[in-house]
Amino acid sequence: MDSIAGKKSALVWATHLSVVALVVLWLLPTIGLLVSSFRDRDQIAESGWWLAPFAVEQNFQYKAPTGGAVEDDGIFTLTGNVFEDQTGEVTRFGGTRSAPTAFAPGETGDLRRDRTLTVQADGSYLYTSAAEITREPSIYFAAETPPGFSTDNYETILTSDNMDRAFINTLTVTIPATIIPILIAAFAAYALAWMDFKGRGLMIAIVVGLLVVPLQLALVPLLQLHNKVGIGQSFLGIWMAHTGFGLPLAIYLLRNYMVGLPRDIIESAKVDGATDFQVFVKIVLPLSFPALASFAIFQFLWTWNDLLIAKVFLPSNSESWVMTVKIADDLLGSRGGDWGILAAAAFVSIAVPLIVFFTMQRYLVRGLLAGSVK
Repeated sequence: MDSIAGKKSALVWATHLSVVALVVLWLLPTIGLLVSSFRDRDQIAESGWWLAPFAVEQNFQYKAPTGGAVEDDGIFTLTGNVFEDQTGEVTRFGGTRSAPTAFAPGETGDLRRDRTLTVQADGSYLYTSAAEITREPSIYFAAETPPGFSTDNYETILTSDNMDRAFINTLTVTIPATIIPILIAAFAAYALAWMDFKGRGLMIAIVVGLLVVPLQLALVPLLQLHNKVGIGQSFLGIWMAHTGFGLPLAIYLLRNYMVGLPRDIIESAKVDGATDFQVFVKIVLPLSFPALASFAIFQFLWTWNDLLIAKVFLPSNSESWVMTVKIADDLLGSRGGDWGILAAAAFVSIAVPLIVFFTMQRYLVRGLLAGSVK
């Protein structure tokens, strides 16, 4: 009998392997981001993070000093070593930016205007010119560089100007934007779960419908409303924006949990003379803590990592930047596609959300399963 209670299914190992595979697939991008955060920009551009432990071939430009130019029978020559006091191995070289690896080590490359360039594998070069060398010629070469890891990206972020202010601004936005919708949604969820009034079903349907409305549709109208009432582009304005965008999920989640609370406890309290407010404060709120903590995790993570709403509802001056805006507009904006900075910034910015998540994660599943069974 294959359906005996307590007997493991034959597919249990397939289930375990599937879970492990999914976990690995989810972890791979995070591992890649972590490895990239310790690499420099040039190495990231040349190879993927999975090749980080191996040497990387990179192109370099070397300016040959003209002070050592020697004239012999009308030919001016320059000699030296592109590695100077260091050691390395040249794999290819060239004399122009458009063809930096045109020649193999030891070959003599013909350049424009009767000039030649020879670079050996050890980096020693011979540059010749029929005319006097007045400007430092550029020597382009490719060489293998050993894998390098450093904390320079993290130091760049943590020592950036006003990063401490951006961190405080992020807390200033996130904490009230998490607490305010929880307080409002708890009252609304209790009313929709345990109080009888006309239109309750319609209000529940409206809350569910608001869950699928993209917040981008409301950004411009909401900002115009904030400007009219005098709270446009301020901390109060962004608190109200996050509260409005987070309320549908908060009310839906908390109501589902409160509906599943034992009816006998609430009815007994009302028989003893407790008002709805007393029932809400002394019975429903303590019993609903898992759902409250579950939504608090979602809201905190969302507001902490938010960039779009912060760009719209906060002033554009650097004094009001949160960490996401500081990283996007200042650090990355001035450095282009510096993926090392971006990767390090991601790990710096998730430090606080990870602490919040692991502190409250035991309530997450209990809150998400609220109302699923009775």
